[in-house]
Amino acid sequence: MQPLKIFFATDIHGSETCFMKFVNAGKFYKADILIMGGDITGKMLIPIVPSGSGKYSLQFLGKQMSVTGEQLPSLDKQIRQTGYYPYPSSEEEVAKMKSDPDYVEKVFSRVMYEGLARWLSIAEERLKGTGIRCFITPGNDDQLAIDRALEENDYIINPEGSVVQLGDEYEMASTGYGNITPWNCPRDIPEEELAGKIEVMTTQVKNMETCIFNFHCPPFDSTIDVAPRLDSTLRPVVGPSGTPYMDPVGSTAVREAIEKHQPLLGLHGHIHESRGFAKIGRTQCVNPGSEYSEGYLRGALITLKKGKVASLQLTAG
Repeated sequence: MQPLKIFFATDIHGSETCFMKFVNAGKFYKADILIMGGDITGKMLIPIVPSGSGKYSLQFLGKQMSVTGEQLPSLDKQIRQTGYYPYPSSEEEVAKMKSDPDYVEKVFSRVMYEGLARWLSIAEERLKGTGIRCFITPGNDDQLAIDRALEENDYIINPEGSVVQLGDEYEMASTGYGNITPWNCPRDIPEEELAGKIEVMTTQVKNMETCIFNFHCPPFDSTIDVAPRLDSTLRPVVGPSGTPYMDPVGSTAVREAIEKHQPLLGLHGHIHESRGFAKIGRTQCVNPGSEYSEGYLRGALITLKKGKVASLQLTAG
């Protein structure tokens, strides 16, 4: 039986640079499978408003800017690379956004959907005919509105809540839902509910020894789930030396499922600064981390052979 090579990345948060690197990683690493583990979409709209005399005004990276029409294409690219969404607008619409949060949410949902649909179209164009399969799961930070873009694409697979076959020997159970965070993200749910979702999937697994758990949240207290401790204002709590205190913030439901079922492999993300490996019983877990705001794609290249993890390498570029 032939080895199966997987490239896994996660938490790109709207960075177009990182997404294109992810798509191109299939051919570059000669991977059979591409897996994106969640938190795909960006966090902010950047309204671009005509200001007269062929110029446009916007606020980007904390600076008020005025640019010409000729500068817009380059700026548009820079905004997308950062993980934000350039949004042609008007002074009247910007004023409406400032006074109507519901309108902002409506516009933001539409722009995220359109942006992801465009990405998926590019991915399909580049991957179709190569034999490389591509799986993309939304993460806890992704709005439910974007699922429609994944459903409408015939090539890219959203494995959320299901068990899919990877080759003849391996199965994968996936969810982007996570335990409750301080930010009240769209797919944050209580641990008990997350445990229920996971348990439903595990009943569908034929052979747990060759199963992959593609769960966005890492297992609790596993070293790949460590993040800065936050105060009531969501600012890091620092010690006498000025270094933030770090705490495990992963999911107890994910950990309990791994301890109980002992799958072959755990693919996780969510905590950007906790890049690394962890072993829970026989299960090899990995979090490749994220530096999306720098356009830097962190990933994991995994080769499965004869029902085992033959090699596991963290990548960056």
